[in-house]
Amino acid sequence: MNPYQTRAFEGASGVELTVALYDGVIRFMHHAIDAVECGDAGQRRAAVKRAMDIVIHLQATLQMDIGGKPAEALAEFYVAMFALMLQGSQANSKEKFEQVIACVRNVRDAWRQVAKDPDAVRAPARLAATLSEQRPAGIERSDSVAGAGSCWTA
Repeated sequence: MNPYQTRAFEGASGVELTVALYDGVIRFMHHAIDAVECGDAGQRRAAVKRAMDIVIHLQATLQMDIGGKPAEALAEFYVAMFALMLQGSQANSKEKFEQVIACVRNVRDAWRQVAKDPDAVRAPARLAATLSEQRPAGIERSDSVAGAGSCWTA
């Protein structure tokens, strides 16, 4: 990262950093698509790994005790995106990567709205509503997986 980017992130809010991480997932999914088109399995795997690392980081930094329903929805969303990336990599599928991009872009845009919303009380509910609309094809929601409650399954 160049010094300009480093300085930009130093002054960024938590929401701005989250949006930047979503942008990173989108960028690496585009790299994965380019690699599929070029037939470069090594570059595809590297790009998918970078995107998955970001999703793992996002998942690990969720504060479930503070975040409530929106945090639960985000956790489910991250599991679904991870599964979709894994499926896309295994199948060498541009379509699955494009699906990840579309879903992540939609949630990123919801985060941008949260950042702009002066009424922070309603913002988490709006984000949770956006997340609940994200049901990528091939990823189904199951409410009874080994008694673990609600989760996404591939």
